[in-house]
Amino acid sequence: LCCVALFICLFFTRFWLVSVLYAAWWLIDRETPHKGGRRIHIIRNSVIWRYMRDYFPITLVKTAELDPQKNYLLGFHPHGVLAAGAFLNFGTEASGFSALFPGITPHLMTLSLWFRVPFLREYLMSGGLVPSDKESASHVLRWPEGGNALVIIVGGAQEALDARPGSFVLLLRKRKGFVRLAIEHGTPLVPVFSFGENELFNQVSNPKGSWLRRLQHRLQQIMRISLPLFHARGIFQYSFGLLPYRRPICTVVGKPIPVQKKHNPSEEDVDQMHQKYLDELSKLFEEHKAKYNIPEDKHLEFI
Repeated sequence: LCCVALFICLFFTRFWLVSVLYAAWWLIDRETPHKGGRRIHIIRNSVIWRYMRDYFPITLVKTAELDPQKNYLLGFHPHGVLAAGAFLNFGTEASGFSALFPGITPHLMTLSLWFRVPFLREYLMSGGLVPSDKESASHVLRWPEGGNALVIIVGGAQEALDARPGSFVLLLRKRKGFVRLAIEHGTPLVPVFSFGENELFNQVSNPKGSWLRRLQHRLQQIMRISLPLFHARGIFQYSFGLLPYRRPICTVVGKPIPVQKKHNPSEEDVDQMHQKYLDELSKLFEEHKAKYNIPEDKHLEFI
């Protein structure tokens, strides 16, 4: 809203030419977000992101090598309220992605809506973010030289409505579009689980079927974004506020799942690969949960 307000307000000041020139640039440059964006390494390496990383802190863990001659599709789980792990690990160099995975360029997908916001689109592209549409995804995955990693937060904004401490609910059972995309391009799938992502905020109770949950779903259908009612801590006290709790996030990148390329995969092809992905994601969670103090009786719940 601030970016839109600034763009409009400039029209009514002596700096009106800035908005006019930007509007012209926006028109000329409108296809760039769908063609891999325009990352700026000085922005990705900004010291601000390192301060944010250390606040929680956030770490990135590699469990297998990624071949820089191939492209990959990384499924990130869970969304959480902020998707802090996804942004800082893949939208910046705060956790040293390029050092961990040399030769791999991450492209984090986010709502296409944000790329229609003046000035904000430039900031998003500087971090390597791309719109969450098939055109943008296909451009990244069919890069002939390889070395691209498309990162999709599979549960999306709707999954944020289940983000609360101790929750391991993933909106994934019927989300198969990313699997179909991987099969169409023959791109290996890589499960990613971010331990601690749901621990940053408390959320007002909104069980399925409640009036609040129905209202949130309705608003999401209209606005394309979810509106979880969350709270955590303040600046000088820990009892209430909108700042996230200082709780560690550890994002674990699993091993690649080979995918056979098929231009027109059948529903059976998609279902089989989707189930394999669920199994590998569950395996990743079970193998690492003890390290991050997850009780033995806790398991992923797919809805």
